[in-house]
Amino acid sequence: MSVVVDHAIAQLDTMPAGRGAVLLAECCGSSRWVTAMLARRPFATRDQLFDAASQIWRSLDADDWLEAFAHHPRIGERASDRMQGARGESWSLGEQSGIAGAPANTRDALVKANRAYEQRFGFIYIVCATGRSAEEMLTIIGERMHHDLHHELTVAAEEQRKITGFRLDKLLETMPVTLERRA
Repeated sequence: MSVVVDHAIAQLDTMPAGRGAVLLAECCGSSRWVTAMLARRPFATRDQLFDAASQIWRSLDADDWLEAFAHHPRIGERASDRMQGARGESWSLGEQSGIAGAPANTRDALVKANRAYEQRFGFIYIVCATGRSAEEMLTIIGERMHHDLHHELTVAAEEQRKITGFRLDKLLETMPVTLERRA
C-alpha cells in the first residue's frame, strides 16, 4: 500500500466526525451507511475500510439503498434529486464519460430507457458506469427491465456498492497529503 493511501486512511480515522461524514457522503449517499462507517473507525488499512464499507452496505435495508440512489444523477444527466457534493458530482461526470461521445440517438434512447425504468421500479437506474459505453449501459438497462422489483433492487444495490468502492479509492487518492518531513 502506498504512503499516500496509508496517510489518507489515518486522516479519515482521526478527522472530526462532521468532516468525515461529508467525505463519506460523497462516496455513498446513505446517511445510515455514513453514520455506521464513522462508528466503525479506525480502519487502519485499506482492506479494513473496504470490508467495513461492504459489510455495512449489505446490512442496510431498501430505504437506505434508495436514499443512496437518489444522490446520483440519472445516466446521461448531470443533476441528482439530492446534492452529492462537488467532488461526488465531479466523480459522476467521470464515471459517465462513456456517454459523452455517444451518438444522439443512443443518448436519446438512454433517456427514454431511464424514464421507463424509473416508472417500472420507482427508482433511478443505477449502474456502475465506470469504463462502460452508452451502448453497453443501454443494453444493460434493457436486460434489467425484465427483473422483478425485489431482484432489481438487489442488483441496483450491488451496483451502488461497486460505485462506492470506486469512490472510496478516489477519495483516498485525492485526500491532501500533509506528511511532516523530518531531517
